[in-house]
Amino acid sequence: MSAAESQTFNAAVVEKFGQEVTVKEIDLPQPGPNQALVKVLTSGICHTDLHALEGDWPVKPEPPFVPGHEGVGEVVELGPGEHDVKVGDIVGNAWLWSACGTCEFCITGRETHCPDAEYGGYTQNGSFGEYMLVDTRYAARIPEGVDYLEAAPILCAGVTVYKALKQSEARPGQFMVISGIGGLGHIAVQYAVAMGLRVIAVDIATEKLDLASRLGAEYTVNAGDEDPGSAVQKYTEGGSHGVLVTAVHEAAFGQALDMARSGGTIVFNGLPPGEFPASVFDIVFRGLTIRGSLVGTRQDMTEALDFFARGLIKPTVTECSLDDVNDVFERMRNGQIDGRVAIRY
Repeated sequence: MSAAESQTFNAAVVEKFGQEVTVKEIDLPQPGPNQALVKVLTSGICHTDLHALEGDWPVKPEPPFVPGHEGVGEVVELGPGEHDVKVGDIVGNAWLWSACGTCEFCITGRETHCPDAEYGGYTQNGSFGEYMLVDTRYAARIPEGVDYLEAAPILCAGVTVYKALKQSEARPGQFMVISGIGGLGHIAVQYAVAMGLRVIAVDIATEKLDLASRLGAEYTVNAGDEDPGSAVQKYTEGGSHGVLVTAVHEAAFGQALDMARSGGTIVFNGLPPGEFPASVFDIVFRGLTIRGSLVGTRQDMTEALDFFARGLIKPTVTECSLDDVNDVFERMRNGQIDGRVAIRY
């Protein structure tokens, strides 16, 4: 049945904050100005979706809503006005669903910080359903000839770590620690290697560290068995030039300072619900830079997808169905997912 013939579709809905989504039929939305209706082919499942479900961030979405911001699908209907996509094009939604386009942040290449930004699967219904709306001005253009299941994680995990690595200002030949080798971290290892950085992977799971080694990490540290700060300082003879924290455990953020070289840059992607333990003396005395990096702009997305399309990035993706989402969330809570899981419709 086509979108035009059907009035409802199946989606995973957060009806209230808690442990599970509800898979149910919801009304098919109609695209407004600058919008397109997209028949979803696949959607990655991100740790942010779990935070959305549990409502444990300071800024919360408002139930009911449909999570998901790594959706890839086919445009089936366009809203009023002019568009630079057409029916039949393959596009993706993203965390940055839209922005105002005119504020200080938008016009200076920092559109992810727009005060009027909308977020996919958070403030706007996302891709955990058979159809979704996108803003055609902000929707990702999926390159031809790629595996859509593998492309899905690039729309959040990929662009997020790619932008963060740029924010670290680490240069080819310098050391880069990737702390947390999960959905984001295993992709970060690949981007860092492609950028010519010397990658050190840190995690508490042996199988995830083994994956990092296969993806090009030259040195791994099991933070459950040894102190990562001491191990990295010894291996690099002074600490890493850059540290990217994709982990969500609070301990990883404190460890980042210990792993950094004086004058180094620490970038945070992970978003634990707690506070960051930091020594002001250490930061000042060693001249450390600490940055938060929030996903990426449309240009970052274009660049991140280009790395992927050229075969330099290959996300590890396991396929599931929409009915499996609650099980995936439970495995995510227990740290039992290697790489990424993506829904295939």
